[in-house]
Amino acid sequence: MSAALLHDDSRSMLSTILTEAAEPLYIVNPSRETISELVSTLQRVEDAPTVRMLADERALKDVMDDFLVASTAADLIETGQLSLRVLDDVPNHSIAVTPETVHAIVEIGDTASGLGTEDDEFVEQAYDQYSAEWSDAEEYSLRTPPLSRVQSTLESDIGPETATDFDSVLDSLTTARGDGDGLDEVTISLLVAARNGELLYDISKWGEDIGLASKATFSRTKTKLEEMGLIDTEKVPIDVGRPRLRLLLGDERLENADADELATVAQSILAA
Repeated sequence: MSAALLHDDSRSMLSTILTEAAEPLYIVNPSRETISELVSTLQRVEDAPTVRMLADERALKDVMDDFLVASTAADLIETGQLSLRVLDDVPNHSIAVTPETVHAIVEIGDTASGLGTEDDEFVEQAYDQYSAEWSDAEEYSLRTPPLSRVQSTLESDIGPETATDFDSVLDSLTTARGDGDGLDEVTISLLVAARNGELLYDISKWGEDIGLASKATFSRTKTKLEEMGLIDTEKVPIDVGRPRLRLLLGDERLENADADELATVAQSILAA
């Protein structure tokens, strides 16, 4: 074994592995940080190998609760660059395995390294083992829609201004969980819809149609945001049936904020 891939962080290490690896590349039992960084890195590396990730189900669920990671992973899955399956027995080690190399992934503090070997017998044994485990493993069910689909349908179904604002808010966030560490995707959708005066019916129907969240979830989140003063509504009469609700921003600070400041201002109001 040799410390051939010592780097300052896991992103740099993963970039090196992805650039040099033959395919398919098995990533086995990655940490939560490695899962997140792998998704982010894989979308940027040109000519990256097909990645088959065997991971602990709890770790996958924790990481995929972040819309930014999950929606990007969904894009990679849709294009065939990434597959996710669940480990039945979680090993003590984290490794990257290709037909030519095996790297033990080691993270100490902010430093990450891959301790690699190209020993033919060892590599063949490892590759055969994880190929077999992959064949028997259960696929991880990722329910988040691909980010590209979210963006394109938001533009076509709701409007280009709302879609542009949605992208600006996402670009300003490092995570989108809705647990106090970033805003979740439903809250973001409602805020940008309110910024552009869209109807609650339209944004919630769009969200349900693409699998982002149910209409009930949009309605509950709208009520919560309205109670906290972030958004307001006004009734819009229609020819038949009950009036629909137009979404409006409910706080002057949000009205004066640029799109890329919307999340920061909203979080400051929620934390007050």
